[in-house]
Amino acid sequence: MNWNQVYDPFGSLALSTLFAAIPIVIMLVGLGFLHMRAHVAAFSGLVAAFVVAVMVFGMPAQKAGLAAGLGAAYGLMPIGWIVLNIIFLHQLTEANGSFQVLQRSIAGITSDRRLQLLLIAFSFGAFFEGAAGFGTPVAVTAALLIGLGFSPLAASGLSLIANTAPVAYGALGTPVIALSAVTGLDLLDLSAMIGRQLPFFSLIVPFWLIWAFAGFRGMIQIWPAILVCGVSFAVPQFLVSNYHGPWLVDVVAALISMLCLVGFLRVWKPKTVWTSTALKGRAGGDGSEGRSTTGGIDIGGAAPERGAVIRAWLPWGILTVFVFLCGIPYIKASLDGIHIVKVPIEGLHNLVYKMPPVVAEAHAEPAVFTFNWLSMTGSGIFVAAIVAGLAMGFSPLRLVQIYGRTFWRVRFSLATIAIMLALGFLTRFSGLDATLGLAFATTGPFYPLFGTLLGWLGVALTGSDTASNVLFGGLQKITAQQLGLSPLLMSAANSSGGVMGKMIDAQSIVVASTATGWQNSEGTILRYVFFHSIALAVMVGLLVTLQAHVPPFTALVIH
Repeated sequence: MNWNQVYDPFGSLALSTLFAAIPIVIMLVGLGFLHMRAHVAAFSGLVAAFVVAVMVFGMPAQKAGLAAGLGAAYGLMPIGWIVLNIIFLHQLTEANGSFQVLQRSIAGITSDRRLQLLLIAFSFGAFFEGAAGFGTPVAVTAALLIGLGFSPLAASGLSLIANTAPVAYGALGTPVIALSAVTGLDLLDLSAMIGRQLPFFSLIVPFWLIWAFAGFRGMIQIWPAILVCGVSFAVPQFLVSNYHGPWLVDVVAALISMLCLVGFLRVWKPKTVWTSTALKGRAGGDGSEGRSTTGGIDIGGAAPERGAVIRAWLPWGILTVFVFLCGIPYIKASLDGIHIVKVPIEGLHNLVYKMPPVVAEAHAEPAVFTFNWLSMTGSGIFVAAIVAGLAMGFSPLRLVQIYGRTFWRVRFSLATIAIMLALGFLTRFSGLDATLGLAFATTGPFYPLFGTLLGWLGVALTGSDTASNVLFGGLQKITAQQLGLSPLLMSAANSSGGVMGKMIDAQSIVVASTATGWQNSEGTILRYVFFHSIALAVMVGLLVTLQAHVPPFTALVIH
C-alpha cells in the first residue's frame, strides 16, 4: 500500500517543524549535555523519531520499522565494515611494533606537532577522503594521531575538523555525481561550481585546524607552512574540479599538498618547536609549549633505519593501494559483476512517495539493500589488512585472534553506528528531514545562507554529503528557480555547506572515538567540534550569499 509523505500535518509549518526536530534534539541533548552513552542517546532519538513519524506525520508503523531496519543494515554494511577493518589494521601494526617506527619516521620529517597535524590530518586525510570517503579518513588519521601520542580529544576532534574541505569530492566524486543525478544539472558544471566555493575553505581550514589545536599564537608561528599546505591543496582543487571533473579532485590535490609540504619542511623550520599533543587550553593538558605530553610513548631517540621505516609504512601503503583500486569505477563495476545482491525491502520499496514541493512531481522512494561485499571499501581495507598482516609475519591463527579481539573492542561502536543510521533513514522515509528543509526554504532573500545551512543539516543528520545531496538537491534546485537564483549555485551550496556538517554527524564522531580507543566520550567530542562546525558552515553560507547578490563574487557563478 502506497503512502504519501506529509510535510505539514498541523497546517502550520512552524509547529510541524518543531515536532520534526524533536528526535534530533533528543539525541543531541542526550549525547552532548546529559552525557548518555552514544548508543543510548541514539536509541532515544530513534524511539522519538518512530513515535513522531507514526503518531504525528501518519507514517504506517510497519513502514517506519522497515525504514529503520534498512538504515541499521546500511550502518553495518558498509560503514561499520570500514571501521572494523581499519581498526584491525591499526591493531596489527601496534602488535608487531611497526607503529612506533612509523611514529618516529613522521617525527623525522618534523617533530613539531602542529606540522604533523597538517601532514596527517589535513593532507593525508584528504587523500583517503578522495579515495574512499565514508568514514575512512577520520578512522585512519585519528588512529595515526593517537599513536603519535596526541590526546584523545585532540586526535578525535582535529581529525573531524580537518575532514571538511575535501568531503564534497570524496570517494572519487561520489557526492557530486549523486547531486547531478537527482537535480538533472550538468555534472561538470556542478563540479566547477563547487570548485569555486570550497577552495576558499581549503585555504582557511588548515589555519583553523592549527588555531583550534595550538591557539592563535601557535598558529602564527608556523603560518608559512600552513599557507603552503593550503595553497597547494586549494589551487589543484580548483583546477581539477573546473577543467577535468569531480573524480580525482581530492586525490590529486592531496598528493600535491603532501609533496609540497614535505618539500617545504626540508628548507624551512619553525623557530619554536611545539612538542605538546594536548589541545591549547582544553581538557587533556594545558597545551604548554616545549613540553612532551605523549603519555609515555617514546617517539624520540635515534632515527629508525631506512629498511625499518619502509616496513613500518608498508601496511599503510598496501591500504592506500587497495582503497584506491576499490574506488576506481571500472574495478568496482567488475567486482559487482562477480557478486552483488540487491534486496528490495518488501513493504517499503517504491511504496513511500516524496511529494511537491520537495520534488517537482511525486516520486517513489526506492528501498533496496545492496550487499556488494567485494566492491565495498571496507572489503578492500580487510584484504589490505590481511595482506599487510602476512607481510608483517603474523600467522593466520594470530590474525584471527587479533580480529576477534578487534571486533569485541568496537562492538558498542558498531551498534551505535547501526542505530544512528536507523534514525537517519527513518527521518528520510518519514519526511521529517524534508519538513526541516522546507522551513529553511521560507527564508526568501536570505535563502543563499539558509540553503547552505540546509546542506549542513543534511550531512549532520545522515552522516554523508552524498546522502544530503540526494535528500535536498532537488529541493535546492526548485527553491532557487522560484526565488530567481542560480540552480547550480544553490545545488552546489548544498554540497559545500554540507561538508562542514561532517564533523558533527554522529557516525563520524563514533568512528573517531573508536579509532582513538576513547569510547563513551562522544558527547565530549561533539561539544568540542560543534562551534567549529556551525561557524564554518555560516562562513560558507556568507560566501554563497555574496556569490548570489554581490559583484564581483557573482562573476564566479555558472548559469
